[in-house]
Amino acid sequence: MGVQLDEMDRKILRELQHDASQSLDEIAKTVGSSKTPVWNRIRKMRENGVIGQETVILDAESLGLEACFFVLVRTNAHEAGWQEKFLQVLQARPEVLEAHRLAGEIDYILKVRVTNAKAYDAFYQALIEEVSIYNVTALLSMEEIKYTTELPL
Repeated sequence: MGVQLDEMDRKILRELQHDASQSLDEIAKTVGSSKTPVWNRIRKMRENGVIGQETVILDAESLGLEACFFVLVRTNAHEAGWQEKFLQVLQARPEVLEAHRLAGEIDYILKVRVTNAKAYDAFYQALIEEVSIYNVTALLSMEEIKYTTELPL
């Protein structure tokens, strides 16, 4: 069950998602409030876990990370020990931007960002060396059509 938010909270969150570097004055002006109530609402949403870590979004291609792969993983090992090892391996690999456990025929999907196909192969070889995997399918993203970190509020 989610935290109860009113329309002012949602306005503040939309502003923060759009540009968290805005000053408190700018946010307050945009949402039609004064600085202190906005600050108190932000503090409360942080305390309640609605607002998590604040960071910046980098442009992967500008940094030479031009290849984005979606990696579909199937395993025939579903023991807790295997899963724990697999999760440790994923946590240790900076190339893995996202990892999801799925329902259906595919057990996991990974979003992996690397410089090129050769770098992906090095990632793949290291992955299968560290943990036993039944089947891996890699899909190269040809073009990112939409990307956002903004949740619909």
